[in-house]
Amino acid sequence: MSFINGLRSSLLAGAVMACGLAQAAIPTSLSEKVGKLAADQQPELEKVFRQLHANPELAFDLHDTSALVAKRLKKLGYQVHTGIAETGLAAVLKNGDGPVIMFRSDMDALPVKEESGLSYASKKQVELDDGSTRYVSHACGHDSHTAWLLGIAKVMMETRDAWSGTLVLVGQPAEELIAGAQAMVDDGLYDKVPKPSLLISAHVYPVWPAGTVAVKAGRRMAGSDQLDVHLTGIGGHGSRPEGTIDPVVMGARAVMAYQTIVSRNIPAQDPAVLTVGAMQVGETHNVIPETGTLKLNLRWFDKGVRQTMLDAIERETQGIAVAAGVPEERKPTITMLGYAEPVINEPALAEKANATLVGALGKKRIMPGIPPVMGSEDFPMLVAGIDDAETLFVEVGGGAPDVMKKYMSTGELPPLNHNPKFRIENPGLVITTAVQANSALLLDAFLAGNAD
Repeated sequence: MSFINGLRSSLLAGAVMACGLAQAAIPTSLSEKVGKLAADQQPELEKVFRQLHANPELAFDLHDTSALVAKRLKKLGYQVHTGIAETGLAAVLKNGDGPVIMFRSDMDALPVKEESGLSYASKKQVELDDGSTRYVSHACGHDSHTAWLLGIAKVMMETRDAWSGTLVLVGQPAEELIAGAQAMVDDGLYDKVPKPSLLISAHVYPVWPAGTVAVKAGRRMAGSDQLDVHLTGIGGHGSRPEGTIDPVVMGARAVMAYQTIVSRNIPAQDPAVLTVGAMQVGETHNVIPETGTLKLNLRWFDKGVRQTMLDAIERETQGIAVAAGVPEERKPTITMLGYAEPVINEPALAEKANATLVGALGKKRIMPGIPPVMGSEDFPMLVAGIDDAETLFVEVGGGAPDVMKKYMSTGELPPLNHNPKFRIENPGLVITTAVQANSALLLDAFLAGNAD
């Protein structure tokens, strides 16, 4: 089923799903307090959002963003650890005995020139390592994610008489590279903070109206790999190709060979994507280069499917090199870069979360969730090596009030994440809703953990 048809089916099923939900575990009085604390912060958090939106930063280079977040968390009374994976941070609030619960927000932007038309749109350009410049913008909503992390921090601090345990808030770099979460773990995150039993993360999408949220059970986002295939040939003059082994030709053959890996190696019922996003080889017209690089991206839900793709890439690449006459000492190499496991909401946890969200927001503000997508999120890597740790993924609406009505009548969607025209409608409401919803989920997790 396509994303479009899947979204249409999800919309039609949403009302049925919401009607059967149980009531929230947290007391009504506490839920009301959370709602007020979230609403009271709206003007300040929207101000933070606009500041971040106009001043985006890429990947691991989040110095200003991280400093802003760290300063505010310290002022709230959190113990803040900075400089994790360069510009990542983790804030800890110890509040007696109980479970350790973690909430993560990603903070990085994209190398995209913004065309949203917003008065506070990013005009920023940055210089890359190779000397080139790129426009930068928050075309995926991580500015809102960063703002609601601060809002959640205040709610949890102000309600600490109602819960006990340890809260860990993570501000993560380089999600867009599918690398930041693992980099934080590798850089000693758990030497600084305790390991959680539950990790929650949330993401904004313009396909639902601002003021709504969704937690859908099952597969949400695909696992992903980023890898570089390095080709080495023998360079020479463009007029004498017979005296060379041409990596341009090897690269072209490899790109075409890779296109049949999914269609001829993966069962049709198993989702998989293999994309060659870049081919970097050669510099001028009359020189056959010595080397070239292909940049690949894989998407998958099953680890067996992932391994089949990796094995086939190795086999096809080496076969092309042998056919071209590449000597053993120059055979292709593969460098594995970013990796993330699939995002999956366990049904029991999703059902419990939805009951909490109904109590916190009301049934009308709970959406059915988008169909599974082949896009990826790396936050599960924060707990990938922790036995019995659970993850929960929350979808936050960021669209216009009539976005669903318009879609159902015309099939037209607003510009989606990573589009130059991407924008969050009513960001203050979006952030406030995320603060209220995720704070309620955290409180419910702490209360349930203590009850156990």
